[in-house]
Amino acid sequence: MRWKQFFTPINSIDADQARRHITEKAPSEVTILDVRQPGEYESGHIPGAKLIPLPDLAHRINEIERDKPTFVY
Repeated sequence: MRWKQFFTPINSIDADQARRHITEKAPSEVTILDVRQPGEYESGHIPGAKLIPLPDLAHRINEIERDKPTFVY
């Protein structure tokens, strides 16, 4: 992982703001990333969410499109 990313500002929003943003956009315009474990994902997840468990994220970061907003939970 690159050290500079720890100094890159990110925007945090609450659940209501995320819900509004996601519903206002087409599914192809946002990435919803679920970083929980597979069992948690199978128990229930946001429709359209991509599962990349947190321990795998560093090795799979290239699967996330950088040109659109990403919501992580």
